[in-house]
Amino acid sequence: MHSWPVQDAKARFSEFLSACLTQGPQMVTKRGTDTAVLVPLREWQRLQAVGRPSVKQLLLQDDARTQDLGAVRGQAKRRKPVPLN
Repeated sequence: MHSWPVQDAKARFSEFLSACLTQGPQMVTKRGTDTAVLVPLREWQRLQAVGRPSVKQLLLQDDARTQDLGAVRGQAKRRKPVPLN
């Protein structure tokens, strides 16, 4: 994967984009640190589809994910009652 400093990626964006489309993902560095990656749209869509389970897959899982759905009992914050005049 080719690495581009952010200044070069900005200044030569057309070349940066062309390299992504012809050579594959391109890394962007900021101050020498890998920061971002430009990937072709089809690759991004493929990664999104693989990384996100479908609703059917979630429903068919053996382990339930209900522990984080509600507040812990006894720890709800309540407002002080307002006296009626």
